[in-house]
Amino acid sequence: MSSAPAPSFDGIGIANLPNQRHKIVAKHGAHFTMMVVGESGLGKTTLVNTLFTTELSPARNYSRRHHKQLDKLTEVEIIKAELEEKQFKVKLTVIDTPGFGDYVNNRDSWSPIVDFIDDQHEAYMRQEQQPQRNEKIDLRVHACLYFIRPTGHTLKPLDIEIMKRLGTRVNLIPVVAKADTLTQNDLFLFKQRVREVIAAQGIRIYQPPVENDDETAAEHARMLTDAIPFSIIGSTEDVQTPDGRLVKGREYLWGVAEVENENHCDFRKLRSLLIRTHMLDLISTTEELHYENYRQQQMETRKFGEPKVKKVDNPKFKEEEESLRKRFTEQVKAEEARFRQWEQHLIAERDRLNKDLEMAHSAIKSLEAELDNLQAGYGRGSARR
Repeated sequence: MSSAPAPSFDGIGIANLPNQRHKIVAKHGAHFTMMVVGESGLGKTTLVNTLFTTELSPARNYSRRHHKQLDKLTEVEIIKAELEEKQFKVKLTVIDTPGFGDYVNNRDSWSPIVDFIDDQHEAYMRQEQQPQRNEKIDLRVHACLYFIRPTGHTLKPLDIEIMKRLGTRVNLIPVVAKADTLTQNDLFLFKQRVREVIAAQGIRIYQPPVENDDETAAEHARMLTDAIPFSIIGSTEDVQTPDGRLVKGREYLWGVAEVENENHCDFRKLRSLLIRTHMLDLISTTEELHYENYRQQQMETRKFGEPKVKKVDNPKFKEEEESLRKRFTEQVKAEEARFRQWEQHLIAERDRLNKDLEMAHSAIKSLEAELDNLQAGYGRGSARR
């Protein structure tokens, strides 16, 4: 009985390394952290649910958002989920930032967002310095979607300010929210103005790398770059089109705005960038660029193992601190005015008493003079007798 022939291998096997890597990644899965930043009511939660075709976060009731005006704080909420497709698992973390840009005075409203990103780099760097590094907690943000309100004009100063700060810390991806509220011509002009402002202000945004050795991938990357900022429509509801198709979208009197129709919005391009084609590049860029920049900056200014210097002033309470300082200054001024009134009253009372004393001295001297005259007159009369 002849034995089965041994499988033949061509070469030494280096070309099989990608297959080995595929097995390792498939076994361990991946984790991806995405942050969404923008004003309330721009559809951040809806877009996240639409991207991953599941309800990661319930819709918010924005009718009561103005009841929190006294807080004036930008919050940071963490949503975690595990997604599976064809037996491949991804641990997804979504960072939401409710409260950003919702107030009349939005000064320093970006500080909690920026601090959170820096804190995740700091926490990961501290874990790398520990002897045991088996179970590291990694919440470094791999992609940040910044939602731009579809005003039809251009970026607001608040948008420019926070985008400058985010672009140096994270892979920033600007998106135009609720693109179905603008006509195609207005949307084209608006995106062009946004791109001009981004270039003029030197804002760093994520751009997919162009691989010259793969013409198809290079063309796809250039198409994604030309679409930035992505115009998006978010909806988890199924609606029926006039031709009978059942699609995700929004229904209006004039027709249906389809989420996955590239003639209506750039949702499919954005999903391709985040998940299908460039998720690993977003992760590696965070690791090799943004985290390394933070690590290098900190290592140049701190000793090994030295904790990060905390800011003395907390931006969250800066407005309250200024209010207290103003109130204290007003109280001090009021007390000073009261003391000046008392001082003037005491000076007037002193002058009055000095005047009365001088009059009393004058009266005493006058009486003494009269007494001397009487004594002198009495002495002369006695001498005549």
